[in-house]
Amino acid sequence: MESDSSSGWQGKGALEELLRERIRTTIEGIIEEELVAALGAARSQRSGPVRVGYRHGKRSRTLTTSLGPTTIAMPRARLEGEDGRRREWRSRIIPRYQRRTERVDEAILGVYLSGTNTRRLREALAPLLRGAPLSKDAVSRLVGRLREDFAAWTQRDLGELKIRYLFLDGWYPRMRIGKKRVRVPVLVTLGVCVDGRREVLDLRLAGVESAEAWLDAVRLLGARKLGAPLLAVIDGNPGLAAALKVQWPQIAIQRCTNHKLWNLLAKAPAHLREELAEDYRRMIYAESREAVEHARVGFARKWKLRCKTVSASFEEAGDDLFTFTAFPPSQWKALRTTNALERINEEFRRRTKTQASLPSEVAVLLLLFGLLRSGQGTLRRLVGWHDLAIINEQPEAA
Repeated sequence: MESDSSSGWQGKGALEELLRERIRTTIEGIIEEELVAALGAARSQRSGPVRVGYRHGKRSRTLTTSLGPTTIAMPRARLEGEDGRRREWRSRIIPRYQRRTERVDEAILGVYLSGTNTRRLREALAPLLRGAPLSKDAVSRLVGRLREDFAAWTQRDLGELKIRYLFLDGWYPRMRIGKKRVRVPVLVTLGVCVDGRREVLDLRLAGVESAEAWLDAVRLLGARKLGAPLLAVIDGNPGLAAALKVQWPQIAIQRCTNHKLWNLLAKAPAHLREELAEDYRRMIYAESREAVEHARVGFARKWKLRCKTVSASFEEAGDDLFTFTAFPPSQWKALRTTNALERINEEFRRRTKTQASLPSEVAVLLLLFGLLRSGQGTLRRLVGWHDLAIINEQPEAA
């Protein structure tokens, strides 16, 4: 019977073992390239004018990756500084004392912040950790670093971002306060930079989504040197619109057209909803500013006769429902709705939907910040961002 040369890799976990071996080889290759660049010479290469140090052996180092622990041979070397003194070389790719990759740390934090203690955390992540040590102190250090990073993030200078547009909305996760499970709003602010990049600027908890809560949020944005944005896209919260006008009196307001459609449909009898939605979309998605205005007049006239509650809700939004038409048509798709924020909120909900409630207010913010920092809430550039150049220059911060 002919033997199988690959039989050494057969059996339970064989694929993971093979992948870990390749990961080990890849990591060692990357570290070797980093060391060569630091020394100015490859292994066994004779001394030259660019060499600034020498190797002196290796040491074993265990690094837990997303496929489990992998033991690598970490090279050692000494570098000579400009003052003639020698110092030990330290890798920047795998810093001193690092025992896990960032993705593993993010997984640990996500499980812990969702309300799991260290013992259950080790059990839940046993296939990932595969015997790698994970103490209560190690988890505490991870949480502490995340808390410090979040504090720095909430206080960072926003002036250099040159924000043109804002998207603001509230998200209501369930959390435990005392012995009760309640929903508390998280106020989320997203900014669009002058180059079209979209970036979350702020996350904060509020007792209620009120004018006072939003005013506090936008005032703190101003204190962090955020210049007056040209436009804010919001839902129908009147307190938010009022807060924005207090902080930036000249800011334009765009009411989310999706939110308004949902409001209108809730006011209409069931047999009129399909017709109402069709008329509304034909108006909102018209191809030109003139066509939108023409359809608006017809919509208002028709529904004032068909359903007074729909007409009253439509008139309540006023011109703020059509502010997008004052901007380049290439950006209308992005500026009509708060969908950019909805996608972030959906990611938050997806990661927390299995939890009956989160353990604390701090845990909510740290978990959301951790998701953003890990890149799981990645945002694409604003549709039509090239046309930002034709819009008036961003006002300077006061």
